[in-house]
Amino acid sequence: MHRCELTMPPLQPPDIPASGQAVAEAQQLSALTPLRAPVFRMLWTVWLTANVCMWMSDVAAAWEMTSMTTSPLWVALVQTASTLPVFLLGLPSGALADILDRRRYFISTQLWVAAIGLILSAAIAFGAMTPLLLVVLTFANGMGLAMRWPVFAAMIPGLVPRTQLSAALALNGVAMNISRVVGPVVAGAVIAGAGSAWVFLLNAILSVACAFAVMRWRYRPTPNPLGRERFLRAMRVGIQFVAQSASLKATLLRIFIFFFHSTALLALLPLVALGLGSGDARAFTYLLASMGAGAITAALYLPRVSRLLRPEVMVVGGTTLMGASTVVVALAPNMYVAVPGMLAAGAAWTSTANSLSVSAQLALPDWVRARGMAIYQMALMGGGSFGAAAWGQVAAFSSVCAALVLSAAAGIVAMSLAYALVAARSREEDLTPSHAFKPPAIAVPPGAGPVVVTIEYLIDPANAQAFLDLMQESRRSRLRQGALSWELLADVSVPGRYVERIVDESWVEHLRRFDRVTAADVALRERKQAFHTGAAPPLITRYVGQGMPAHRRV
Repeated sequence: MHRCELTMPPLQPPDIPASGQAVAEAQQLSALTPLRAPVFRMLWTVWLTANVCMWMSDVAAAWEMTSMTTSPLWVALVQTASTLPVFLLGLPSGALADILDRRRYFISTQLWVAAIGLILSAAIAFGAMTPLLLVVLTFANGMGLAMRWPVFAAMIPGLVPRTQLSAALALNGVAMNISRVVGPVVAGAVIAGAGSAWVFLLNAILSVACAFAVMRWRYRPTPNPLGRERFLRAMRVGIQFVAQSASLKATLLRIFIFFFHSTALLALLPLVALGLGSGDARAFTYLLASMGAGAITAALYLPRVSRLLRPEVMVVGGTTLMGASTVVVALAPNMYVAVPGMLAAGAAWTSTANSLSVSAQLALPDWVRARGMAIYQMALMGGGSFGAAAWGQVAAFSSVCAALVLSAAAGIVAMSLAYALVAARSREEDLTPSHAFKPPAIAVPPGAGPVVVTIEYLIDPANAQAFLDLMQESRRSRLRQGALSWELLADVSVPGRYVERIVDESWVEHLRRFDRVTAADVALRERKQAFHTGAAPPLITRYVGQGMPAHRRV
């Protein structure tokens, strides 16, 4: 083992922003402020167009399935096929978005969606479409959506100042909900006038146009001097970060619960539409458009409402409103009752999903944002895909109305229990990047490893329990940064002497942890040092594994 000793450098006070000035700036921001940035405006337009294509595809696929079969299970499987890829591919996509050129990666996802659109259009036009083939191609289209979302989510924080991040996320939600109105309306008009094949062809054309728009963006990624993370290692670190974040895990549980139950309305809506109005594609389109209109209306008032209500009230209240709206639509005798129910459902959908999305973004530092949001999207889409299949099966065994009512009641109960029994135990942390920790100026080959770091503390035995409790926070911090393992050792011969031991996979991975230090980590080190009673700062020692020739091993 290679051994080097360093003492911990004295803490430098972090820069503290002028809170009064920050508040004044925040008050001057409007919901449309991020659109003043040309690149954000371009990407927002692309995002809007891409989501219009997504809704057009969903409407066309759902209606194409109902034209071939009225089985609730097959109809619900269309929703499952479109969302399940995000659950399966979300983490790999997030890892790629964090380590590859995000512009080129985003372009490739648009071209993939365009290719699938062409195949869908051709299969319908030549009469080769079957229920199974439609589900398979819908799944393939969902793969493109799964690979697209994390990279877009990762790009947004780098395009706007931190003070505009909330407004930028709200605008993304507005784009999604505008597309919820425009997409079904356009799809319904095209289906009624020309057929489903032309919807998929139009999707392909618009997706190619989006790809060319992004190609014009002169994006210059900043290369990491440590090089790219390896793919599998990046996924491991992403999972590890989420596993050590109590607030993020609580948010993932809640978004899964919400979409598992609320997706029943969307999954079974084509069958609801058959019994309302004229029973054709126009009824389905009107219901979807009503939901989108309710979502857009709610988005306009969301900032004001968010200032008045706590996040947990927003989520539980939104879930309750979603459940009540689902019951109204399920029991509606005509479109005059169903449309207001869908308007309320759209408002509930937006308020709940936006509140949980903001919570997830605030729990993630920039360096792992794509992976974290990919896992968030996995929970969201996983809930949606499994929920669609589950409630479709319930409807097959009972009725569409019974499945919708049951999903509404179960959703309200499950979300209430999630808040009552699973609390986000960690306080809000300042995840602002910090360079207070300086990497050691030692010439070590990047691939050398493993690396073992020990930090020695001398603690008053009377404060041992409080120190042990604090070191659990240190454990979570080290593992969130990507360390392979962590442990705390107590010296049996010297009471109050503790050794914190961290293992990194290699020297370069050890150096990466210095780039991932946040203001919260700096504050944590200060709290740990407050327990240290030694005359000198805690002693840091680094060991690097040394390869041994086979003939010298015992």
